Amino acid sequence: MRRKITTLTLALALCLALSGAALAHTPLCSCYAPGDGTVVCEGGFSDGSSAAGTAMKVLDAGGATILEGQMDAHGEFVFDKPEGDYTVIFDAGEGHIITIQGKDIF
Repeated sequence: MRRKITTLTLALALCLALSGAALAHTPLCSCYAPGDGTVVCEGGFSDGSSAAGTAMKVLDAGGATILEGQMDAHGEFVFDKPEGDYTVIFDAGEGHIITIQGKDIF
């Protein structure tokens, strides 16, 4: 009987752990240059939740902040394309940060 209870307890713990993993959401962000001198970044989360209000930064080649802002209500962040090398940071908190190099934005 004791072994049945232990097995049931382990099975329940496994189900709870897996359900917690299913609730996790992965940040998503991609940027592109539409050819009009701007860069458009679109963001969200793998569970379909909005990235509205997510902090965004644009850094120069030396790591200095050029621009700070946030995703708008549509999960977009638009800015003028900087000269030279730059980096875009999508920062939704610890474990939810995406770094995109300017050379990878087309």
